[in-house]
Amino acid sequence: MPTAGHIAYVQLPNTDLSQGKNRPVLIIGKCPGKFDDWLICPVSSRQYQATPGVDELVNPGEADYTATGLVVPSVIRVCRLAVVESSLLIGAIGVVDPARLARVKASLINWISNL
Repeated sequence: MPTAGHIAYVQLPNTDLSQGKNRPVLIIGKCPGKFDDWLICPVSSRQYQATPGVDELVNPGEADYTATGLVVPSVIRVCRLAVVESSLLIGAIGVVDPARLARVKASLINWISNL
């Protein structure tokens, strides 16, 4: 069962809607309503693409790095939200610290409130 704060895999399409591949995502939380849909943020190894002040960097040496299950320095892409049904989430590979999840959510709220 998906849980907020877990890192899982999902097959995401590319932004041009072409076929994507399995990529890690951070599960933000369950969407309200009767469907089993979850809000997610992609996780990328391309830290140079991070949007300063919005995206969250995940680096070796940080307290929760090992627990995330990520194997390279990564970035949680807050501006690249998606909603997927739970059946598309392929296992959890790890989990972020609750403080990191709170920072991601705060960043998301700040970004949306300033649109």
